[in-house]
Amino acid sequence: MATAGAWRRSLRRVWRRLLPGPRLDVVYHPAYSVEVREGLHDPRRAVRILAFLEHEGLDRSVRVHRPYRASVQKIRRVHTDAYLERLQMPDALMPILGFRVEDEVQESWIESQKAMVGGTIKAARLATAGSGLAVNLGGGLHHAFPDRGQGFCVFNDVAIAISDLRERGFGGRVLVVDLDLHDGDGTRAVFAADPDVHTFSIHNRHWGPTEAEASTAIELGDDVEDRAALDALRGALPGLAERFRPELVFYLAGCDPAADDRLGNWRMSASGILSRDRFVLDLFRRGGSPVPLVMLLAGGYGSNAWRYTARSLSWLLTGQTIDPPRTEDLALARYRRLAAQIAPSDLTREPVAPGWTLGPEDVSPALAGMARRTRFLDYYSRHGLEVALERYGFSERVRSLGYRGLTLELDLDETAGDTARMLAEDLPGTPLIELRVRRDASLIRGLTFLKVEWLLLQDPRGTFTPDRPKLPGQRHPGLGLLHELSALLVLACERLGLDGIAFVAGHYHLVAQSEDFLWFLDPEEAGRFRALRRALRGVPLARASRLVDAERVVDDETGEPVRWVPPVLIRPVSAAARVRIESQDYVATIAASAAKLRFALRDPDAPSRA
Repeated sequence: MATAGAWRRSLRRVWRRLLPGPRLDVVYHPAYSVEVREGLHDPRRAVRILAFLEHEGLDRSVRVHRPYRASVQKIRRVHTDAYLERLQMPDALMPILGFRVEDEVQESWIESQKAMVGGTIKAARLATAGSGLAVNLGGGLHHAFPDRGQGFCVFNDVAIAISDLRERGFGGRVLVVDLDLHDGDGTRAVFAADPDVHTFSIHNRHWGPTEAEASTAIELGDDVEDRAALDALRGALPGLAERFRPELVFYLAGCDPAADDRLGNWRMSASGILSRDRFVLDLFRRGGSPVPLVMLLAGGYGSNAWRYTARSLSWLLTGQTIDPPRTEDLALARYRRLAAQIAPSDLTREPVAPGWTLGPEDVSPALAGMARRTRFLDYYSRHGLEVALERYGFSERVRSLGYRGLTLELDLDETAGDTARMLAEDLPGTPLIELRVRRDASLIRGLTFLKVEWLLLQDPRGTFTPDRPKLPGQRHPGLGLLHELSALLVLACERLGLDGIAFVAGHYHLVAQSEDFLWFLDPEEAGRFRALRRALRGVPLARASRLVDAERVVDDETGEPVRWVPPVLIRPVSAAARVRIESQDYVATIAASAAKLRFALRDPDAPSRA
């Protein structure tokens, strides 16, 4: 049964669709999404923002514009011919991305950034032509210099957009407000001798010289929280705006200052980033003489980066803050819409004609011998699973990493559980995905869960990097599809009438990566994990997990090492299962357990016992 809060949210969404608010121009191109296996980017960042706006009934208040990719003619106004020629060479992106990519990915990345440049050009034209405010769901490529790229940035979209406006007759003063975590060094260098373009950047570290005709560069250092960041902004930007009097503003609303950013080292909260965005937008868009403004996404790394921009856009469109759903729940909402178009018979039947799916020669011997059971969880045929993964777009996400000829194998075992494997034709015997599940009625009396006995999501062609280090238990980097797979398992529970998903976390990092959509079966263990998180605050995830395995966290009271006891995590699906984690007793037990435990990190650099 839906809660009263859920009904109210649903009614508000319907109301917003019937009576849309003020219009907002948003620029987006499908080419913005590029899968880069070694990268920290979320290729679906812009797509998730648009999905959120639709989910909340705000899509009717948004005009989505599709830009053209920027032409080389426009790019040459900022970047040198020698640099553009170097981009044709193999491994040209190595110094820009920090890792090697295949030629196909290199071409896609360059074309993606051309599309983002075109998006910033389009947004600038919209803002100056009368709309006053336009948002590009990409761009902010501020580390690109005229003769080189760096920091994931190939082309400087802001500089190219300014040159385009000037070519079209715009002669006004331009202020670039750059609140990405990192220094806007490339943009500052492009306009170092131009007094009509003021580059304003608050960041953690200077990346180079800060001298320019019109520039403000403020270095705040590491571990910055809301108050310091907002004080610096409020103390410097209004006075500059009064003195400089810009006629156009580019706002790089980077989300990498967030505490949960995978690359950043600041600790800003969601409310802090929202306050930052509101301050900038109010400063230039409210009052008697609003200034045209272009808002760009800039930096933001990890699967939650989209939520910060989505929250700010909800405030722009409604005057209120709508807290975005978890990333996994957003994927689930999309999959539910698609699931409504898939008949149960599509999931259970075998192919009706040869050639639709795998041929008999592809069937593994293990499967051929399973005459008694042919259905995954006694419901899904192999063909049905293939159809579902295609229609949900899941298989295409895997193919976008360069894997072709995907095949699905089933291994059905009543004792160990049912196993599904996805393999690529050029990596025989090495699964990209391996999932073993079974029904389990032993966890909570009267409830039956889909128990995940084994889960492997791996990218065998990927490489570990300093920003994406090897985690305990890994042979290869992950595929980056945990949220999507979790959403598909929830759909399976709903179809099969199961109460939720259950999973035993063998390592600390598995809990840390999934705690936004999985809950502890035992609230005492949840409190214990909170105490561990406190002791490991600020420690990178891979190192934290290794320290826990090496028993480097100790109990302050006893001095005894804290041993990792794999907890059972659950994702409730049915109302009966949700009652458990929503009860006051459950929440109170977590708080009490965390409060009474005092853990501390001891001798983190000592030799391991393992």
